[in-house]
Amino acid sequence: MITITPQPSYYAVIFTSILDQHDPEYFKINDMLKQQAEKIDGFLGEDSARNDYGISISYWKDLDAIQEWRQNADHQWAKEKGRKDFYKEYKIRIARVEREYGFKKSFDAPEL
Repeated sequence: MITITPQPSYYAVIFTSILDQHDPEYFKINDMLKQQAEKIDGFLGEDSARNDYGISISYWKDLDAIQEWRQNADHQWAKEKGRKDFYKEYKIRIARVEREYGFKKSFDAPEL
């Protein structure tokens, strides 16, 4: 399911990465981090896709919430572990979302 976000504006942290190796611990850490992020006032949700190349976009109310997440001790530990054990490369981008639009097919309508 695509994350439901409030009306803009809000912020998106875009994390793109390339894994060095497949390790089940990576996914356990990701799950733990999402649980930690959900505790921060201002976390709005996350969309993510992963194979060797991954992209994760987390949505935040404001820059203060992003900074709180950046300083989270578990997040700091996971970033260091990721550099050491999981990633060949990653990049983080922070963007302000000014506009959004979309489409969702309704499966409730009867077929003709």
